[in-house]
Amino acid sequence: MSKAQEFSINGMARVRKRKKNKDTWAIIGFIAPAFIIYGVYVIYSIFMTFYYSTFNWTGIDANMVFIGLENYKQLFQDGVFWTSIQNNFLLVIASLLTQLPVGLIMALLLFSPIKGIRLFRSVYFMPFLMSTVAIGILFIFIYEGNYGLLNSILGAIGLESLETAWIGKENTAIWAVIATVCWQFAPFYMILFRATIVGIPEELYEAADIDGASGWQRFKNITLPLLRPIIITSAILSVIGSLKYFDLIYVMTGGGPNNSTELMATYMYKQTFTNFNMGYGSSISFSMFIIAFIVTAFMLLGDKSNGGNE
Repeated sequence: MSKAQEFSINGMARVRKRKKNKDTWAIIGFIAPAFIIYGVYVIYSIFMTFYYSTFNWTGIDANMVFIGLENYKQLFQDGVFWTSIQNNFLLVIASLLTQLPVGLIMALLLFSPIKGIRLFRSVYFMPFLMSTVAIGILFIFIYEGNYGLLNSILGAIGLESLETAWIGKENTAIWAVIATVCWQFAPFYMILFRATIVGIPEELYEAADIDGASGWQRFKNITLPLLRPIIITSAILSVIGSLKYFDLIYVMTGGGPNNSTELMATYMYKQTFTNFNMGYGSSISFSMFIIAFIVTAFMLLGDKSNGGNE
């Protein structure tokens, strides 16, 4: 190889290296703001939550007394906290068994040859567009024990024996608010499933029709397998959302009656901003994070072990 050729090759290598470095710095420049915001508002906040949980502090005055893990010891002995965990997991199970299947059914119905299907799209998605506060107030009147819509319907069809104060009794309040939550969020998963179904190649269905496949066989062997990734994603979103849920429960019942609808988030809010016990509230908040992280990690690992990355 001549010196000229060697010089040319070395020059091209230096140019490529400079271009690569330039591209690397450009990429870093674009993603740095997002990483900084994420680090400040998420990562830093998680560590500071644990830090505050090691203090006896009202959150108002400057007197912070370090007590180590005493808040967590108290938390494990707190019956209301365990009730809130139980209610959160009831919401998780109900969400997985209700919101996802109903969302999938609604998504499939949008592909049916029905007249006025655009109207159905709007009607299906309307609950998710409504304000959570408005939904809470609406269902308070629906569940009202004396003149509520639900009891009026039950009385009109001869089921007076089923009439009750739905959100005023401990044994029915949690199921009433869970039903409302599922009604609100099922359209969200409908949109996710519909967007995925639209992306399925039509050729697959045409080949199935040629082979004489029925509608159920098309769904079982084509639609459902191709929906698997979005189903896993939707399940994770549903679990995380259910574990940190707050607003609708707080509007409808405030965690009552007698803490029967208490969730971890509502209990954390009460301890922090009503009882002004910032340290104890922070311990509840950090426990929420740990529980959600562990459950999500198990779901992701379970999906990977079942061939989720294939």
